[in-house]
Amino acid sequence: MALTNPVDSMPMGPWKITVYDQEYFQGRRMEFTACCQNINDFCMETVRSLKVECGAWVGYEHSSFCGQQFVLEKGDYPRWEAWSGSNAYRIERLMSFRPVYSACHKDSRMMVYERELFMGRQWELCDDYPSLQAMGWFCNEVGSMQVQSGAWVCYQYPGYRGHQYIMECDCHGGEYKHYREFGSHAQTFQIQSIRRIQH
Repeated sequence: MALTNPVDSMPMGPWKITVYDQEYFQGRRMEFTACCQNINDFCMETVRSLKVECGAWVGYEHSSFCGQQFVLEKGDYPRWEAWSGSNAYRIERLMSFRPVYSACHKDSRMMVYERELFMGRQWELCDDYPSLQAMGWFCNEVGSMQVQSGAWVCYQYPGYRGHQYIMECDCHGGEYKHYREFGSHAQTFQIQSIRRIQH
């Protein structure tokens, strides 16, 4: 069953994801080309494996795009470890997901700030940074950020590890004034690695 964008929803584009209710691409299977706010609405209990066939997506631990976030770029995800990687704790399911509409790996720019509300020292990013501190950022926290173009995934720890936060230029107008706007699961300003989302 393929689901497409309603006329009045987000822009049409090359997005396609196939989800399965069992690990290793087994069990009930569904294809999506648009947001899924709650997989239960489609008679599936949870998503335990998936294939991203086109575009970049973000998956969420809970329905209504809440909880831990996971960037899902083109490829196969046979089990939960494939999308959660070295996250801070084990998450074996996804309940909602949506396309990352602003992903543009070649043209991505973001400004990070020392303190909330775009105050203090600032630094412009246009590349991937496996360790912000190693590249010159002075601490292990980012107070606020503005995404000028593209989409980014920020990680709690160096080496793209820990909690993930997806930052886009079309969400909040690209402005994230405080860590509480990084995601519903954010509990700290700690961000130590950042990379562009592939499309």
